[in-house]
Amino acid sequence: MEVTITSENFESLKNGQKPLVVDFWATWCGPCRLVGPIISEMAEKYGDKLVVGKCDVEECEDLAAEYGIRNIPTILFFKNGEVVDKLVGAVAKQVFDEKFAALAQ
Repeated sequence: MEVTITSENFESLKNGQKPLVVDFWATWCGPCRLVGPIISEMAEKYGDKLVVGKCDVEECEDLAAEYGIRNIPTILFFKNGEVVDKLVGAVAKQVFDEKFAALAQ
């Protein structure tokens, strides 16, 4: 299950015990709606090893600006508080699975 990323909880999640995956999205974004169910599925599959969160770029403009989010969906992969990987746009489910699996190791 995904958590909602906010400006208030982001730092603690980013620096938590588990790696963090953040889906930067918006309600009006068509590709975001395509990716959403895949992110949910990955959250269920890897939930014991990763924290998966969704960050609405309109509600958290500060986080989107801090990480230079210019296109959505953008998925950032954090380990030990640092960005270690990134996906931009609607990509194949297999690509998401590979990226999530690599981070979960």
